[in-house]
Parts: sequence; C-alpha cells; structure tokens
Amino acid sequence: MTAELAALLAQDGIANGAIYVLAALGIVLVFLVTRVIFVPFGDLVACTALTLATLEERRLPGTLWLVPALAVLAFAFEAVTLWRAGAAARLPRAALAWLALPVLPVVATLAATRWDLPDGVLVALTVALVLPLGPLLHRVVFRPIADAPVLVLLIVAVALHFALSGLMLIAFGPEGMRPRLLLGGAVEIGGLVFTGQMLLMLGTSAAMSLLLWLFFEHTMPGRALRATAVNRVGARLMGIRPAGTGAVAFLLAAGLAGVAGVLIGPINTLAYESGFIIGLKAFVGAIIGGLASYPGAVAGALFVGLLESFTAFWDSQLKEVVVFASLLPVLVLRSLLAGGGADENEAEEEL
Repeated sequence: MTAELAALLAQDGIANGAIYVLAALGIVLVFLVTRVIFVPFGDLVACTALTLATLEERRLPGTLWLVPALAVLAFAFEAVTLWRAGAAARLPRAALAWLALPVLPVVATLAATRWDLPDGVLVALTVALVLPLGPLLHRVVFRPIADAPVLVLLIVAVALHFALSGLMLIAFGPEGMRPRLLLGGAVEIGGLVFTGQMLLMLGTSAAMSLLLWLFFEHTMPGRALRATAVNRVGARLMGIRPAGTGAVAFLLAAGLAGVAGVLIGPINTLAYESGFIIGLKAFVGAIIGGLASYPGAVAGALFVGLLESFTAFWDSQLKEVVVFASLLPVLVLRSLLAGGGADENEAEEEL
C-alpha cells in the first residue's frame, strides 16, 4: 500500500467517522443521563434522510403522521400521570409541551410544501420534524420504566428499534432514497481532493462537538445533565428532575441524529432498515471510548471509521465483521484491567 493510497483511505475513514462521532455522542449522552442504550438512534438518522429525500420530491413524508401520533400518546401518558397526582391544573401546560410544540413543525411543513423551497429550508424543516421524536419516545417508552434495570431498558430499546423499523416501512416504503448533495464542488488540500459534502460533514461534526461541549460547560441545563449523569439521586436531592433531564438528553440526541441524517443521506442510499447498522457502528465506537466519556466516544468513532475504510480496501465483505470483532479485545482488556472481580451488582452500578 502506497502512502498516497493510505492517505485516501484515511480521508474516507475520517469522513465516515465524522458521522459516527455524532451518533456516538448521542448514544453516550442518552446512556449517561438515563441509563438507556439508545439502539434506535440509527433509525432516527435514516428517518431524517428519508424525510429530506421525500420533501425534495415534493411529496409528504410519513414523518408528518408519525410525529402527531406519538404526540397524542405522549400527552395521554402525561395527562394520566397528572390526573393521578391530583395536578389536573397543569394539563394546559402539558398540552402545550406534548401536543402543540411537537405538532408545530408538522403544520409548518404542510404549509410550506406548497412552494418550491430552497434546500436550506427543506433541511431546516426536516430536522425540525425529527427533533420532537426524541422527547416523545422518551415520554412514551422509557420514562414509565425509568427505574428499571439496565438490561430491561436495553431489551425495550431493541424492541423499539423493530417497532420504528416497521413504522418507517409503512411510512416510506421498502425502496431506498438519497437526498441531493447539500454542497457541491471540490477543494484540493495537501494533494488530497475533498468534496464539498465531505468538508461539510467534517466541519459540521466538529462544530456540533464544540457546541455540545459549550452547552455542558456554560449552561444550566447542560450542568443539570452532567449532574444527573454523575449521580441521579444526588441530582434529584438538589432539585433536578430526572424526567426533565431525560427529555432534554433525548432532544439533543434527536438533534444529533437529524444532523447526521442530513449529512450522510446524500452520499449513501438509505432505506427504512439502513439506520440500524449506522447506530451499531457508532455504538461500537462509544464502547471503545468507554461509554462514559465524550472525548473517548469521539476517538472511538473515528477509529471505527478508519478501521472500516482500511478493511474495505482489503475485503469489502469483511468490513462489518472486523469492526464488530474489534470489540472483543477491547472488552477483554478492560476486564483484565478491572481485575475481573466485580460482582453482578457492582457491574450493574457501573452501567
């Protein structure tokens, strides 16, 4: 392998790794705050790409009925909870949070699709449509079982993945779709040619990582999320509501999934089931990074992108096998470093 070929493979691996970075950050964020391994993260990525492609074809995407349906369910769950707690006076506020706000992007999209809109507006509408899915799924699926063991939460997350895949099959059909490139052209840097879309992927991934860091370091909601991730009981004693931080974590994760879907859609044809493998590779990166560290998740995701790229050069049929098999030495090494003496309760506390 020549140095020039190695540089090209590294370029491709880092570009793919930029998408895995966004997904890994979302998975780690949700896990630290709620203990949920968000398996359906990749489904939100695919949903974003399919929604954008459908809007570009001047058709109405299935997201327009999926979001209101989840909003009605979420409001029903919240209304029952408030009624049982004797807090019926808070129902109007709940209706605003769980019905009006999630449905607002749907109404805006229905009104806007009458005109030929520029790509930037379509992207904004697409992300706005996907954004409420995170908090709505948290309210309907995970909040009622928030105190369940991690294994139960994982089983429910896997079941949710299959449910979302089925709903997306109904909403978008079995055929794959690909949105238009957001940024064309190419730039030569250091002898390597970077397409506009690739530069957009790299720049957006870096910018989102920076914004996430600023959010955690310099905002009160970000500090509340950090406190909940460190000690859920202590955060609750300090007046931080785990339900609220969980909704914010899922909202941020849905935003990251929306950005990732907009970026990866134009370079890969995605279908209703395509997001699972993207989320799984990002999860591998998060595990390699420790599943408890954002910088570790970034490094692990970039490693997965590079490993996938170089493996595909040798044998494209083995790239998934090698990526997933890379977990084994990492897990064995961590087990050896931990001494292998942790009992079952200690292991669950670590998760």
